[in-house]
Amino acid sequence: MSIEKLKTNYPVKIQWVHFPLHPDTPAEGRSLAEMFAGRDIEPIRQRLKSLMAEAGLDYGERTHTYNSRLAQELGAWADTQAGGDAIHDALYRAYFVDAVNISDIDALIVIAESVGLDGGEARAVLTERRFSAKVDDDWARSRGVGVTGVPTFYANDLAVVGCQPYETLEKFVKHLLADNDRAS
Repeated sequence: MSIEKLKTNYPVKIQWVHFPLHPDTPAEGRSLAEMFAGRDIEPIRQRLKSLMAEAGLDYGERTHTYNSRLAQELGAWADTQAGGDAIHDALYRAYFVDAVNISDIDALIVIAESVGLDGGEARAVLTERRFSAKVDDDWARSRGVGVTGVPTFYANDLAVVGCQPYETLEKFVKHLLADNDRAS
């Protein structure tokens, strides 16, 4: 994946900031056909599949979108746990490849446990909504810097939006590093 390759090749630190992508989606999800009513969704699906492939990511044949709020809260908690950053790839795979309803707490517990996180603690975090305020702050921050889609790579008031091939992200990082060198 492009992010891992960047971390290997450059001194970058990834900080996940959550974004409210379709926050009004009900817990049971919404079919893509309903969401894009009146539009041919096959070209959209093929474009996404192509972009993901270019970035080295799998992309399944999902038919629904799900509310990601609880998954974001799980991710915020996981970021505070040793090895927890693995949750982001697992959530991606669950949602975009395996078509898992990531608004379902039981499904999220399975995902958390699959990356070595404590399932009981994950359940408590989700049912007690311990990271709700953190995600609220992230949503406000995302809106404040003008994020319009995911993923967005943002630093020094510059952004690259959408699933991008490694070469595009590498240019972004090199530009940031050059700016830092000039500022030093």
